[in-house]
Amino acid sequence: MSRLHKLVPMLGGLLLSKGGRRVAGRHAGKLALATLAYEVWRNRREGAKPQVTPKPAPEPRARWSGRRPR
Repeated sequence: MSRLHKLVPMLGGLLLSKGGRRVAGRHAGKLALATLAYEVWRNRREGAKPQVTPKPAPEPRARWSGRRPR
């Protein structure tokens, strides 16, 4: 991941407090599932953007010699 998550500071704040650790421990599965759902949603949203693919350079064309094929 190149950029920081928006969820990282929130989860960090949860884990720093005693009550937050208790809540995080009790709901660890729900937090993991919510984080995974957020990741899937974000990746799908980024994938929905039109991909700009550079066109390959055209191949050089065969030059006509002026002679007619037999």
